Amino acid sequence: MNEQTLDLAGVGIGPFNLSLAAHLDAIPAVQARFFDQCERFDWHPGLMLPDAELQTSFLKDLVTATDPTSRWSFLSYLVAHKRFYKFLNAEFEATPRKEFAKYLEWTANGLSDLQFNARVKEVSFGRSAFTVRLDDQDYSSQHIALGIGHAPCLPTWASSLIGDNCFHSSQATQHLGAMSGERIVVIGGGQSGAEIVLNLLSKGQSPAKEIKWISRRQNFEPLDATPFTNELFTPEYVDRFRRLGEERRQSLLSHHKLASDGASASTLRAIYRRLYALRHLEGSDADVALLPHRDVIQADRQKDEFKLVMRNGFDGGIEIIFAKTIILATGYAFKIPDFLAPLKDRIALDRSGNFILGDDFSVKWDGPRQNHIFALNAGRHSYGIAEPQLSLMAWRSAVIVNALLRRRHFDLDMPPSIMRWATSGDGFSEAPGASIPIAG
Repeated sequence: MNEQTLDLAGVGIGPFNLSLAAHLDAIPAVQARFFDQCERFDWHPGLMLPDAELQTSFLKDLVTATDPTSRWSFLSYLVAHKRFYKFLNAEFEATPRKEFAKYLEWTANGLSDLQFNARVKEVSFGRSAFTVRLDDQDYSSQHIALGIGHAPCLPTWASSLIGDNCFHSSQATQHLGAMSGERIVVIGGGQSGAEIVLNLLSKGQSPAKEIKWISRRQNFEPLDATPFTNELFTPEYVDRFRRLGEERRQSLLSHHKLASDGASASTLRAIYRRLYALRHLEGSDADVALLPHRDVIQADRQKDEFKLVMRNGFDGGIEIIFAKTIILATGYAFKIPDFLAPLKDRIALDRSGNFILGDDFSVKWDGPRQNHIFALNAGRHSYGIAEPQLSLMAWRSAVIVNALLRRRHFDLDMPPSIMRWATSGDGFSEAPGASIPIAG
């Protein structure tokens, strides 16, 4: 078996490694190849519900923030498909997720360094390079880029119940079409849970007869997308966040939850309006219950249904409900991939079992300093709430490219932030009365 030589081997082809590949497409000096076990690019097909929207601007695409003249921008995609003006005229409040998925697929189809149907079985390290082992081919690479995404996060009580009638929201589109009339429980108060509830309520004149929406949160709360909160999704904030100690970073993350994990206000409005119409205009007999501030503490199967026991955080009471179907909109969690087993003892982890990452998104390990394992979407604890989001993926890709080239190919210097995050050193004068200069 012949071994091919690369500068960078990317494992996983989701938006983040796709962004990295798009940046490298204009740099022929870097020999890169990206592998994915799927047959083709398909972004979250299980969550591609009708009318689902992005929670971020289309300008935060694969490349625009750092390489706006790239052929792989969202605007280039619109022009290539001859619908630039129609997209503008549609005046979308938020970009349809299906549109952005088509853009990502268009980019994936256009890049030559992507290899699908290619399962990475193992990544190991020899004397001076990584060996990436596939089913039928080995590659030698100086660097690795991990872009495999996160795994569905399931509550402990649900592990023995998973099946056709109890499933994670990542499989929603496979199951929702056959659910009319069932007794359905949706667990999770974020965007995925909200989109699923809206879908269940919007099945023409026949929504499910009984729907219960459960959330641990005290209410069904909107994503905070106001200007100053959006400053958390900037390179300047990430730079400050990176310098904090582990405990302080974790504390901040808990306070910033709704900046990255709330439901879109438009989705919440649509749910409320649909409930209004069902109850007051259409005379529907659908039984819809919204149950915030509940924590499911136990669940078991009883014949052809599920029994769920909840603790009510509002008044401390215990409640029992029954369901035919449980949909777990319970998010995703980081997991070290099995193919890294040969390197497991060489990679440093923090107290929570997460990678310890450097300023260039490289994993701390005991190998040669010139060989990097870059981890994309594996550092929320290190870089803040923007890390798993689309917002900074172009900037992160540019940081990694600069690290690969060992020079500043992309100019990533930023002016001082309008926000003074740290005690000192934000680039502002500390003299009494110092203020931010504003052009008038």
